[in-house]
Amino acid sequence: MSVKCVDVRKNHHKTKWLMPWGPNQCDKIRDIEEAIPREIEANDIVFSVHIPLPAMEMSPWFQFMLFILQLDIAFKLNNQIRWGQYSQGASILLKMYLFKWLWLAATALIRPLAWECLCATGENAEVSMDVSLAYRDDMVAEWTEMAHERVPRKLKCTFTSPKTPEHEGRYYECDVLPFMEIGSVAHKYYLLNIRLPVNEKKKINVGIGEIKDIRLVGIHQNGGFTKVWFAMKTFLTPSIFIIMVWYWRRITMMSRPPVLLEKVIFALGISMTFINIPVEWFSIGFDWTWMLLFGDIRQGIFYAMLLSFWIIFCGEHMMDQHERNHIAGYWKQVGPIAVGSFCLFIFDMCERGSTHQSLLQYLDYRCWNRAGFIVAGICLCLYFLFLCFMVFQVFRNISGKQSSLPAMSKVRRLHYEGLIFRFKFLMLITLACAAMTVIFFIVSQVTEGHWKWGGVTVQVNSAFFTGIYGMWNLYVFALMFLYAPSHKNYGEDQSNGDLGVHSGEELQLTTTITHVDGPTEIYKLTRKEAQE
Repeated sequence: MSVKCVDVRKNHHKTKWLMPWGPNQCDKIRDIEEAIPREIEANDIVFSVHIPLPAMEMSPWFQFMLFILQLDIAFKLNNQIRWGQYSQGASILLKMYLFKWLWLAATALIRPLAWECLCATGENAEVSMDVSLAYRDDMVAEWTEMAHERVPRKLKCTFTSPKTPEHEGRYYECDVLPFMEIGSVAHKYYLLNIRLPVNEKKKINVGIGEIKDIRLVGIHQNGGFTKVWFAMKTFLTPSIFIIMVWYWRRITMMSRPPVLLEKVIFALGISMTFINIPVEWFSIGFDWTWMLLFGDIRQGIFYAMLLSFWIIFCGEHMMDQHERNHIAGYWKQVGPIAVGSFCLFIFDMCERGSTHQSLLQYLDYRCWNRAGFIVAGICLCLYFLFLCFMVFQVFRNISGKQSSLPAMSKVRRLHYEGLIFRFKFLMLITLACAAMTVIFFIVSQVTEGHWKWGGVTVQVNSAFFTGIYGMWNLYVFALMFLYAPSHKNYGEDQSNGDLGVHSGEELQLTTTITHVDGPTEIYKLTRKEAQE
C-alpha cells in the first residue's frame, strides 16, 4: 500500500525523493479528504512506495521484479470515470471476414480477446502517472535516480451499484494494470514516487474518478529456487557438451557423410547446450537488465529446434517412397515452425525490448501479446496432433515389417523384436516429451499472463519447471547416445554369422541409417539380447 506524501514545493521538476517511513519520512496524509481542509492540491500529492517492506532487503538472487498496479477508485457523482463508447463496427468487421460457422465456433475465444484489444485502443479513461524510480544499497545513503517516465494506463472499471447519491463512496471494480518490469535486482532498496498531475486544459487525469489509494504487487523469483536452477545448469552444461562432442566424433569417424537425422540430433544438442550455459551467474555481480530477453531468445531457439527435430525424426522413419534425407523435403512442416517462432520473437521484443530500453515505458502491446500467445498455444496443440498422426504412421509401417519376422531364424527374430520394442518405446517417450513441452509452454504463459493481463491463474511449483528442464536434457542425452554410430567395425559375414542369419534376412527400420558403416548403440543393445 502506497503512502500519500505531500510535496508543496513550487518546482516539481527537480526530483525530491519522498520516503514513506524512516527517520527522513515525508509529510503525509491519511486520506484524500484530509487534503481539502489543508488546501493541498492534487499535484502536490505523491504516492510513495518503498521496496521491500521495512527490515527487509532485495537480493540479486531474485533475478527480476515484476510490478502490477491496483487503483482504489471511489464513485462520486461529480467526478465519475469517463466511460468509453465501444464501437459496434468492430464486431461487424470481424463477422465480415469470418464465415458464419467459423464465427459461431470462435466467438467464445476470439471475440472477447479482440474486444479487449479494441477497448485498449478506444476512448477509455486514461490515467497518466509521473513515475520516478530510485535505488540505494545503504539505508543512510542518498537515493540515485534509475528511471523517470510519464506512464499512461487505460482504466477498465465497472460499477455494479446504481449511480445514486446513496452509493457515493463505493469503489469501482477495476482490473489490475501492468506497471513495470526490471530485468535484474542489483540493488538492495528501491523507491517509487508516483504523481498524478492534473491539467484540465490538456484533459490530463480528468474523468478518472477519485483515486483513494494505489496498491502495488511485486513478483520476483525465489532466491532458493534460483540457486537450485543455477546448480542444475552448471552440472548439465558439461554433461551435454561432452556427449555432444563424443557423438559428433563418432559420426566423423565413419566413411560416409552424416545423414540428415544425425545432423539434426547434433543441432538439437547445440541448442540444448546453448540454453544450458549458466550465463545467469553473471547477473549476480552485474546489473544486466537484458537477461530476461536473452533467456527468452535462448528458449525460443530451443523450442524451434525441438519441434523441427520431432518432425524430421518421425519423417526419417516413415520408410515411404518420398524423398528423405534432405531438409528441403520438410519445408512444409519446418517452415511454419520457423515463421511462428519469429512471430513470438517479435511479440517478445515488443514487450521485453521496450522494458529494456525504458523500465517504466511498458507499451500497450499486452492485449495483442495475449492474442499471439493464445494462437501459439492453439498451434502447438495442432502440432501435437499432427505429430501423433506421424507416430501412428511410423508404427503402422513397423507393424508391416513385423509380418516378415516369423520367417526368420529364432536368433535373428529375437534381435529384431528387441530392436522394434526399443524403437517403439523411444517413439512413445518422444510423444510424452512433446506433450509435456506443450503443457509447459501453455501453463507458463497462463501463469505469467495472469499477472500481466488478469483472468485465469494456474498454480505451478518449481518442481514442474525443473522437471521439464531435466526431461529435455535427459531426452537429448539419450538421443545422442542411442543414435551414435559404433566405433567398432563389424564385418558383414561376422555380424550375420553371430546372429545365425542369411544375407536375405534383413529388415530395414529407417530410410537413412543402415549397418554398412557400423551399428548404432541401439543395435549394440539389441545384439546383446539376441545373443543371450
